[in-house]
Amino acid sequence: QVQLVKSGGGLVQAGGSLRLSCAASGRTFSSYTMGWFRQAPGKEREFVAVIGQSGGSTAYADSVEGRFTISRDNAKNTVYLQINSLKPEDTAVYYCAAGRYSGDPADFSSWGQGTQVTVSS
Repeated sequence: QVQLVKSGGGLVQAGGSLRLSCAASGRTFSSYTMGWFRQAPGKEREFVAVIGQSGGSTAYADSVEGRFTISRDNAKNTVYLQINSLKPEDTAVYYCAAGRYSGDPADFSSWGQGTQVTVSS
């Protein structure tokens, strides 16, 4: 398992941008697929984006395709989520996770503590 510590998040106006970061402890970061998920109040946790071990493979939820970019720096044990053109419906707690290349939260075994992103209209 890896320990994940998130940073970023906050309150931003619609149309704005944020970058979320998730730093992992341990020396096995590069062996994990990393994903971002989010959970809005009253809703289930949903897939946002995933990136393969080397960073060469990525996939996105349809709702964020073209606006969000997932990336990773294995030398820094960190995965990022660049969020552009924010919409009020992007308001949620965002989680990073380590696991398998999948959009299913059940395939991710280690989770960060979550960070709030709030988008005002």
